[in-house]
Amino acid sequence: MAALGNPEMLTRKIKLWDINAHITCRLCEGYLIDATTVTECLHTFCRSCLVKYLEENNTCPTCRIVIHQSHPLQYIGHDRTMQDIVYKLVPGLQEAEMKKQREFYQKLGMEVPGDIKGELCNMKPHLDPQRNVIIGDTKPEDTLNKETAEEKQDEDNDYHRSDEQVSICLECNSSKLRGLKRKWIRCSAQATVLHLKKFIAKKLNLASFNELDILCNEEILGKDHTLKFVVVTRWRFKKSPLLLHYRPKMDLL
Repeated sequence: MAALGNPEMLTRKIKLWDINAHITCRLCEGYLIDATTVTECLHTFCRSCLVKYLEENNTCPTCRIVIHQSHPLQYIGHDRTMQDIVYKLVPGLQEAEMKKQREFYQKLGMEVPGDIKGELCNMKPHLDPQRNVIIGDTKPEDTLNKETAEEKQDEDNDYHRSDEQVSICLECNSSKLRGLKRKWIRCSAQATVLHLKKFIAKKLNLASFNELDILCNEEILGKDHTLKFVVVTRWRFKKSPLLLHYRPKMDLL
């Protein structure tokens, strides 16, 4: 009980080096980027590292447990909580990663995804000293009004969340279901195939979303796949929008 009253006994500083093993990818030995967890054993890796590894393997790189005999990619999922922890613990990692992604898309001549634009804009006040507000510093009234108007315009034009957005075209390829009145949608890249199933089922007044299959390139997608995962692994280097088809389960094309 005496130890509980001693502040020195309650305060303990932990060095980043001591927890590196818990926030790094076993495959590339770098800090986790787009953290992805194997649902079978809960081991986490960078998504790009894990996807590349599972192209030729079906076991976990850490414990070697069989993820799935034929479709291991359907049994991994984005771990947003872990990624948030890594970004909070490692100074400058998120800013550096967003910069790399922006340069990558620009090099390919592709439009920078919405979340990278948004996060870079949000980081700019921290990276650019000239944008910091100093107590006691005053600006001309017309300058303040101009900045306020520009900020309001940016807010009015921002119809989506700050995370990455994906444009999708949902087509029906079965005579047993009707097509959507509005087949073009735009949503978060972190949304899953399950979200799309629920969306379609609601729009078509289906009894259950479990009655649907969603396909990309004629391949049935796992319900836990995020749209970003589908774009990277099934729609890579193809132009927007992401084309997906839906049909009743077990409906033979």
